[in-house]
Amino acid sequence: MEKSLPEKNEEILAKINKELKQEEALKEGNFTAISIIGKGTFGIVYRAKKEQSDDILAIKRVFQDKRYHNRELEMLKEIKHPNIINLKHYFYTKGEKNEEEIYLNVVTDYLPQTLSRILSINYQSRKQLDAFIAKIYAYQMLLSIKYLHSIGITHRDIKPQNILVDQKTNKIKLCDFGSAKKLIKGQKSLAYICSRYYRAPELIFGSTNYDSQIDVWSMGCVIAELVLGRPLFPGDSPSDQLVEIIKILGTPTKDDIFSMNPQFQEQKFPAIKPTPWEKVFKNRKIPEHFVDLISKLLVFNPNIRLTAAKALEHKYFDEIKKIKVDEGKYEGYDIPKDLEI
Repeated sequence: MEKSLPEKNEEILAKINKELKQEEALKEGNFTAISIIGKGTFGIVYRAKKEQSDDILAIKRVFQDKRYHNRELEMLKEIKHPNIINLKHYFYTKGEKNEEEIYLNVVTDYLPQTLSRILSINYQSRKQLDAFIAKIYAYQMLLSIKYLHSIGITHRDIKPQNILVDQKTNKIKLCDFGSAKKLIKGQKSLAYICSRYYRAPELIFGSTNYDSQIDVWSMGCVIAELVLGRPLFPGDSPSDQLVEIIKILGTPTKDDIFSMNPQFQEQKFPAIKPTPWEKVFKNRKIPEHFVDLISKLLVFNPNIRLTAAKALEHKYFDEIKKIKVDEGKYEGYDIPKDLEI
């Protein structure tokens, strides 16, 4: 009889807790795995408690495959920003049955929610995220990529599942740097990157010489989702993803296509007119200046697309500039005390 999911998770936790008693792990503290947060091809993320303290932490356990270069640890060592997950420790453990199996365990701060879960709960209950909460989330999300791009790092997998939230303080943290890379001009990078709904059009057009503006597109999709409540471009396949984008932005011009990928073999697209953004967000309360911001983040041409730094200067965020951060409150809302204004 096949084991249930809770039984499988208990089995995984028991295995992890054995690994946490290995000498290498104990050097960083005595951790106990409490629950599984996420599982994927990359490995497992679990919630852990550090003994002799009240600290609850997140630990990402990743198999070290010698065939692939894991950049995540080196990225996290370099990154230091209040809106990005913070590296606390890291250690290696060996497989229980095969000691040649090596696992990297990355210990970071723990935030209890993901933006994905919050949006899903609201959508199912037919609620729209509070307008100010959406704004303070969007602002912090853009701060995170502004910082990353300033130190030459492109995240390459921005999506609501990779945005952590502490609803008590309305703090946002970007996580999961498994796909992150320092892009070098002239050096080719993989086009098949980033989760489909949030994949920039230049990637769909097969560009291997893209830049950090792919993150801006992804973040624009997530910001739109804060108001819409569901993914803006829910394509079933890479080709269908482009169809979903064209339905809203209209057919890209020849100049648009050239800006996304000069090597793209010319092909004819049906002439589709763009859908007005007001119609896209119909039946939703649209905050002032929101449509203008989205229309400048979600454009085909990455050279015209706003940078994260320019997006933060947009009128939509003028209200944020009025906040006195040290008070930790703004008109009844909780505000992170380390918010960068």
